[in-house]
Order: sequence, then C-alpha cells, then structure tokens
Amino acid sequence: MQEPSPFIHYALHTMKTHLLIRLASLGTLFAAVAGTAHAQESNYYLGVSAGRSHSQLSEADTTASLFGAGNGASLQSNEQQDTAYKVFGGYQFNRNFGLELGYFNLGQFSYRAASSTGTLNGTYAVDGLNLDLIGTLPLSERFAVFGRIGAQYANTRDSFSGTGTLMPTDASPGKRETNLKLGLGIQYDISSSFQVRAEAERYRINDALDNRADVNVYSLSLVFPFGRKAAAPLAVTAPAVYVAPVVQPAPEPAPVTKVPRPVELAPVAPPPPAPRAPTRVHLAADSLFGYDQAVLGVQGKAALDAFAKSTEGVKFESISVEGHADRLGSAAHNDRLSLQRAEAVKAYLATLPQMQNATINASGKGMTNPLTKPGECVGTKRTKALIDCLQPDRRVDVELTGVR
Repeated sequence: MQEPSPFIHYALHTMKTHLLIRLASLGTLFAAVAGTAHAQESNYYLGVSAGRSHSQLSEADTTASLFGAGNGASLQSNEQQDTAYKVFGGYQFNRNFGLELGYFNLGQFSYRAASSTGTLNGTYAVDGLNLDLIGTLPLSERFAVFGRIGAQYANTRDSFSGTGTLMPTDASPGKRETNLKLGLGIQYDISSSFQVRAEAERYRINDALDNRADVNVYSLSLVFPFGRKAAAPLAVTAPAVYVAPVVQPAPEPAPVTKVPRPVELAPVAPPPPAPRAPTRVHLAADSLFGYDQAVLGVQGKAALDAFAKSTEGVKFESISVEGHADRLGSAAHNDRLSLQRAEAVKAYLATLPQMQNATINASGKGMTNPLTKPGECVGTKRTKALIDCLQPDRRVDVELTGVR
C-alpha cells in the first residue's frame, strides 16, 4: 500500500481542526447550561477537554501477532501521536472527593512495516467510557491539585492492509476491554462557575490482538460547576461593646473652722469597676467559607474587615472564637471542620490593628450546639432544602470584651 497522499494529510488536518472548533462550541454550551442552573445549588459539574495523546503500543508485537515471530518485517514509519478529546460529568461529594463519568477518544495511530516479500499498513483507533474517583487537595482559595484512579472500558478498532506475505487474514480486528486508568493534574477556579484544569492521564489499552500498552494523554479541560454561589456578603449588626463609665471624683469636704479636737476621717473607697459584659456575635459560616471548607475566601476576609470597621474606637481585651457545624456528616468531621474554621477566623482577627493586643482563643464545638430546633429541619439526605434549613447551625460565634 502506498504512503498517504498530501491531500489525505490535508484532509486529516482539516478534520482535527473542525473537531477542536466543535469542542470549543461544546464548552460554550456547557457554560450556558451551568449559567441557567446557577439558581439551584448543587455539586454537579460538566466538562470538556482536548489535548495530545502518545501511544506506547509496540508495532513489532502487533506484526508478530499477525504473522508470527519470524515474519522478517521491520518498521518503516509510524505515527504514535494524535489529538485526543473527552467530555465528562461529575459529582463532588465534598471538597476532597468526587466521582466522574466520561466519554474519551484517544485518536488514531498508524504504522508501516515491510519485508523482502511484502508490506503492511496498520492503524488503531481507540475510544470508550471511564468512571473515576477524584481526590482533590486545595492549595489555596483558587488553586488545587487532584489525582484520579478508575476503570475505563476501551474499544480498539484496527485496520490492516498488506501485500505479499504480509497480507493479514483479518483486516479489521476489534477489541473491547476494561483496564486501569490513572491521572494527575492541577485546577484553578476562575470563578464559582468556571474552572480550568491541566492534566496528564494514562490509559491501559489492548491493540485488539491481546498486546497491551499505555496511551498517555496531556490535556487542558474546561469545567463548569452547576449552581455554585459566591459567598454572600456578611450582614453584621455592630455589637454593643461595653464602655466603662467615667467615675466623677468625690466632692471635697467642707472646711472646718472650729474643731475642738482633731477628727480623723476614714478614707472613702472608690467604687468597684463595673463588670465588662462580653458581647456575642453570630457570623454565618456560609458568608465566610465555601460549603464544607475552612479556607477564608475573598468575601470572607472582606466581611471580617467590615465587622472590624464597625467596632472602631474599641480597645479589645479578650476575644473568644467558636466554630459550629450542622448535623450533616460524621461527628469527627464536623468537630475538625468547626475547629479549623474558628482557627482561620482567629488568625485573621489577630492581624487587625485594634485586635492585636487582645487575647484570642479558638475552639470547635462541632454539631453540639445547633440554633435550629428539633424537628425543624427534617431529613438526613444532603439536599439543597436541608442544607439551606440548617444554615443557622453553620456559624462562627465571636465573643468580645473591650472598652472604648
């Protein structure tokens, strides 16, 4: 079989260009769908990715499977790279774990072999479905690294043509097989409804002749979460901070003009200082943190700045910060989360000038002190309605004592 003509090369290039244009259009569609779902808080997302695939299939092993080990053919040329793409959807259980289902196409790979008695041209095309467990580790408010492990059901379709002794008996073998899939990448949150990923993935595939090898894919993904809302601005009523009263000096005794004998006057003791009654303020955790997160966001820091500004002129002596969680999730998780949130608020308050000299303590109360009443929020399944009902329980209480 002759080498592909320049016209065929041009046609393949044009097809790949059209594919990338269609992927970009699909990304725009996903963005529109995610935008319309913004009013409904959920943990679902859609995504599309495109990149470069690199095959590690051995052409020598494939040729040997077709004609035996002593076929005398040697590799003349090969193309082990192509454009790969993927569309996927997922569900984020919490900030660290999610599940993702997708369709992938790894492209097409080709090679040419020849011997003294004939020639062989072969191509492989691979696509399939994958189901992955995603583990995410936040590095900052917007950056996170993630890894994936899962199973992929790949369909490999071969096409062979030859001459002489290298004429295959089966020109179009195929193979469907489930194998391991791995990946590692980094993610950046551009906004609450748009993320970008850069990722390297490894697919284990079969060449349809029971020879297995890896195909590595390096890609860029656009991810569109459904209905994630930016943290709402924090509405805080300025606390009524206790101000010590000004004690007027006792009036001087009237002068004594005629005293038969010296009189010793008992000293007047100053009145004891009035107790400084602490003021407690409830800060909604949803205004400071993302759901099930303990990293202060930009809106959270702005809210704490606004709260501090409302108490200008007050000299604080002691501040107690308590974190509280709702009843969703395990007690151990909620204890840890509430303490982490309290520590985050404590650390930020300690940077504010008017609070730097105060003694600040932080503690986590978990789900032991809810504000919602028993029977008020019914259910155990993590639905939007139940999450919204339990919102008062997700809070950070700040108790302040100071003088103006």
